Amino acid sequence: MDCCIEDLTKKEVIDAKTGCRMGFVCDVEVDTCTGCVKAIIVWGKSRCFGIFGRNGDLRIPWQDVTVVGDDTVLVCTDACFPPPKQRGKFFDDFFRR
Repeated sequence: MDCCIEDLTKKEVIDAKTGCRMGFVCDVEVDTCTGCVKAIIVWGKSRCFGIFGRNGDLRIPWQDVTVVGDDTVLVCTDACFPPPKQRGKFFDDFFRR
């Protein structure tokens, strides 16, 4: 199956080990010397319905991609989302009241 990068960015990423939905491909990392895809990037999870932005993005190496289907990309990876950023002291004091 042939697939261009634009089509790849519309696909949902699912972890084949756990069956968890990881999100959608938002970007692709390409080695410009060889023209090979190095990794896919999945958007970080939104915080509070996106009002407070997103957590860090997830980089999945191309070697971990198992199957690229019509609607989904199956990956077998140990990569996980980075931990959420710690809130500042202001928010801790505000929510303790």
